[in-house]
Amino acid sequence: MAEALLQTDQLSIQFGGHKAVSDVSLRVEDRTFKSIIGPNGAGKTTLFNLISGQLKPTSGRVLFRGNPIQHLSPPKRTKLGIGRSFQITNIFPNLTVLENVRMAVQSKENVYFSMFRHFKSFPELEAKAYEYLVNVHLSDKADQVASALAHGEKRKLEIAILLALDAEVLLLDEPTAGMSLEEVPAIIDVIRSIRDQRDRTIVLIEHKMDLVLDLSDSIAVLFHGELIADDEPEAIMKHDRVQSAYLGGDVVDDDASST
Repeated sequence: MAEALLQTDQLSIQFGGHKAVSDVSLRVEDRTFKSIIGPNGAGKTTLFNLISGQLKPTSGRVLFRGNPIQHLSPPKRTKLGIGRSFQITNIFPNLTVLENVRMAVQSKENVYFSMFRHFKSFPELEAKAYEYLVNVHLSDKADQVASALAHGEKRKLEIAILLALDAEVLLLDEPTAGMSLEEVPAIIDVIRSIRDQRDRTIVLIEHKMDLVLDLSDSIAVLFHGELIADDEPEAIMKHDRVQSAYLGGDVVDDDASST
């Protein structure tokens, strides 16, 4: 079997007597789209926190390109190429939309502020930042202060920042959470566009099953912290234990507060 780009090996974390993630061994192949689903409290966001470094495992490993990374800090994992979005948007609200993305470009290019040089001295960085805004359909908001964006636009900005950091793996934690029905199609279009380019790997936590089934190459199902299934979408929908876990097949029972 070929080496996975991202992998967990018997990954577990325990809080007191509660095992929130229990011996999860998950494979994510390079340039594929994997969704992680499960009822409330299944351990989805906790698993993301272990992969991205917000939490340290009680046991088990996280591997990136075959190398263990569970000892690395979140910034070091980001530098390796693992980008993480959160259920709550994570942007610089007082900077413009373009400045938010340019900061990410500067970080990736190791270009830092200098009292002797204005950022306009690096027009290529601004051009790159603008290109990422085009990719997420935010170029018309480039000069707007980020705090003034609608919620759905802030999620698109966050994705642009991940792209600007050149993340190989995008960990998207419920990107449609908190959006109005009118905002959802726009963020789905952005995610689909990134997937269709097939130059990045995407791991998605999402409760909207129509979105999951439409975009995913494979779906992993967590239940009480355990991985109970990991297969192609059609097989997952027919999986007996998945149906049982979702109480008669209701696979939409989830929300932004799930873990």
